[in-house]
Formats: sequence, structure tokens, C-alpha cells
Amino acid sequence: MSEELKKIATRDGFGEEILKLGLENPEIMIVDADIGKSCKTGAFRKELSAEYHEDKNQYVNVGIAEQNAAGVAAGLATCGKIPFVVTYAVFGSLRMCEMIRQEICYTNLNVKIACSHGGVTPANDGASHQAIEDMGVLRSIPNMTVMMPADYVSAKKLTRAAAETDGPMYLRFTRDAIPQIYDESVELVIGKAHQIQDGKDVAIIANGDTVRLAIEAANLLEEKGISVRVLDMHTIKPLDVEAVTACVNEIGKIITVEDHNIMNGLGSAVCEVAAELGKGIVKRIGIQDQFGQSAPYERLLAINGITVENIVETAEKMQ
Repeated sequence: MSEELKKIATRDGFGEEILKLGLENPEIMIVDADIGKSCKTGAFRKELSAEYHEDKNQYVNVGIAEQNAAGVAAGLATCGKIPFVVTYAVFGSLRMCEMIRQEICYTNLNVKIACSHGGVTPANDGASHQAIEDMGVLRSIPNMTVMMPADYVSAKKLTRAAAETDGPMYLRFTRDAIPQIYDESVELVIGKAHQIQDGKDVAIIANGDTVRLAIEAANLLEEKGISVRVLDMHTIKPLDVEAVTACVNEIGKIITVEDHNIMNGLGSAVCEVAAELGKGIVKRIGIQDQFGQSAPYERLLAINGITVENIVETAEKMQ
């Protein structure tokens, strides 16, 4: 873990790593839905597009046409390319959903959907731009892998892992700058939870921007004499069933934390495992099955109880 805790957005990590990947591998392509500035693909465009270099063709802008972007990416994948579709999470999941199912997942094509502005991080843009159900929708489609990095470093690591792993994948990034949790030595494996710290009284399983809240809450709970296991569940499909099972069997008390609807997201995935095991208690902290509104990001989190204070209080009540 980083001691400096410098703040930088996960979308910045994606932008930096996808450029490196594109320079290393000419098969890597960006299919942009005319939102590259927000999704941090501007540097890729300048280095690897025909617009700036006659001999380069790794960047395509299809305009504000997300469904078309999915179709173009599917076509590129059939030609051996590794396309990354970039747009906002709400459009890259919901507007593209049918195309993702029929053209990408059904045929199990090697298409990556890399979306910024997941969860309520679009904040003042309002409910129309806040993707609160995207991971749940896409995790229900066969062949799809669903991931959300916790910080800038893990965004780079998971972007590279996605590029190097065959099959449809959804990467969810957020807009706001958040504390850096990991240093460059961290090793993250798709489908395997990363244990940040161990404990025996309660397990906190989080993903994305909320991992920082889980760590802070765990530190406060440790001061109160409550031992906490913290897992960064960066991949919710395939879920690390082994890690969740260990939490159920060894601890029995689990709190999930996510910037996503508590229905069909990380919390639901963990509950599915606990239910099949027939034991354990799971408390879900996340978007309370309600649309967002135009408000600052931290306020929107607080409205839904996605706070350090609520995590601590919930853990204390479980003892």
C-alpha cells in the first residue's frame, strides 16, 4: 500500500496504460464514442491514429453512437484486433446492452468495454449519467468478465490484464481523483480478490472507489478492538468464491461496500455464495435502489450510507 496516498482518478490509470499497450501491440485499438477526453484516450489518439500519423490506424471515433461502437468492435475482434470501446459507463452498459449480448458475448469475442464515470461519481451531471446498475446488468450475461479497480495503480494493472486475457470484459472506472492505495509492485489477478489486511471479527469486501473507505473504516475498528479482514474484490465476475467462502467459514460476518445498486452488484454476488453455503451474515452497503441526483459526489455517497461512519457502525452492530 502507498504511504503517500496521492490522489488520482482510475480513468487516468487506464489512459496511461492503454497508450503503453497500444505502442507495444499494434493489434490494440480504441473505438471511441466521441468521449475520449473524459475517458483519457487523447494521448492514444495523438500517437496512434491516422488523424495525426498516416501509418497509424489504431484509433477509430464512431461518434455518439455507442451501439455502432459495439458492432465495430465486434467486427475488429473477428479480424484479430483487440478493441477497447470507450464511453461513459451508463452508455457502455445500458445503451449497448443488446449489442454486447448478441454480437460480443454470444460469440465470445475478444472485445473490452472500458468505461469511465461509473457509479454516482458523475455527481452534478445527474441521474442520467450515473451508472448505478451497469455491473449487475453485465454480470448476468454469459462469457462477460466484470472488473472495477480500486485506484490508479490497479487501473493500470487490470487494463493490462484485460488486454492480455481473451474474451469479453467490462472495466469500470470513475471520474473523481481518489487516494492511491497500491504501489507498483502489487500483483492483481482477474477473478482473484486481493487481501489488503487480515482479521477475525468481521470481513469488509469492497471494490472500486469504496475500497479506500473500507480501509479507513478497518483502521478505526482496529482501534476499537475489532479485528477486520479487508478484501478488494476488483472482479465481481468471475467472483472469487474461494475468498468469500473463507470469509463465511472463518469469520461469518461480512460487510460489502460498493458504489452500485445493492441489487445484483457485489453485495448480491457475495450473498449468493453465503446463501448456498447456508451460513454467515452479510450486510450490504451501496446505492439503496434509488436513482442519483445532481449533487457533489461525497454527498451522494452519504445519502446512500456509503461512508466510513456507516461501515464502522454496521460492523459494531454485528459483534
